[in-house]
Amino acid sequence: MTVSIGPHRVGPGERPLVVAEMSGNHNGSLDRALEIVDAVAASGAHALKLQTYRPDTITIDVDAEAFRISDEHGLWGGENLYRLFERAHTPYEWHEPIFERARRHGLTVFSSPFDHTAVELLEKLDVPAYKIASSELVDLPLIRLVASTGKPMVISTGMATVGEIDAAVRTAREGGAAGIVLLACTASYPAPPQDSNLRRIPVLADTFGVPVGLSDHTPGIGVPVASVVLGACLIEKHVTLRRTDGGVDSDFSLEPAELAALTVESERAWAALGTTHIGPTPTEREGLRFRRSLFVVADVRAGDPVTAANVRSIRPAGGLPPADLDKVLGRTFASDVSRGTPLSWDLI
Repeated sequence: MTVSIGPHRVGPGERPLVVAEMSGNHNGSLDRALEIVDAVAASGAHALKLQTYRPDTITIDVDAEAFRISDEHGLWGGENLYRLFERAHTPYEWHEPIFERARRHGLTVFSSPFDHTAVELLEKLDVPAYKIASSELVDLPLIRLVASTGKPMVISTGMATVGEIDAAVRTAREGGAAGIVLLACTASYPAPPQDSNLRRIPVLADTFGVPVGLSDHTPGIGVPVASVVLGACLIEKHVTLRRTDGGVDSDFSLEPAELAALTVESERAWAALGTTHIGPTPTEREGLRFRRSLFVVADVRAGDPVTAANVRSIRPAGGLPPADLDKVLGRTFASDVSRGTPLSWDLI
């Protein structure tokens, strides 16, 4: 149940793959896009993801109500879809320099295509994998086209029912995908943490028999770090240079220092899962030496009674267990004993 994305293995038992999504946070500047690539590489994140579309390949230029985002939307309220995508898209001609910069840094780079022209471009750039965005999960012809490349597919499941996910997974498998990773996702921007429903991660893994990760749009890194405990093996977060610079996705994007923290803390969370073993670990061996035990805490002579004044439960270990205190009180010492001697049965 492991999928290879470039040099990275994604699945149970593997460290979480941290994927930084640039999206439209380049704010229309190739220089800024390349600066984001540099920042992602410096953060220690493992992969960079783009979105490959033109406004005309994702929607049409119509200003009817159906093509406008609801006024109450907290981030893009009232915006026309075409204008939003015009502002947010990454021009096709930018892809090659972005890919080149990412690869020079050793980053794995892939993208979400939205039509056949995007797939054709990304194939020329030899992407190691493809991502299907949540809204495109129901576009089975697109999934079939992407699967036909024979590359691994990462499929985001925001808004989807189990039946819709099943149809997408079946289409990808039958179409020839080299492997599938599903991403739990709440497709709201930004997403409230209470809608994350991280407990669905193992359910998705058990239901579909594939690795499962998280595409997260909540503020901060708490939710994705928590997801690792429930088995998330790929974490995707939007990234920007500075949220104060604005941009279509800046409100729910991480800054480079936060992305670096996510990379470190998600791997720590994964390492902390450990095993089901209950008992001392190898690193606790020194601690075992300093457990409490019964010690003689005052110089005594043979024949002296054992009292609370001359025998106590203290650190370190080495003497009788503290639970034996009631058994030894009132007995007498068999020999002279100096202060600091661990109590043993032969001394009383």
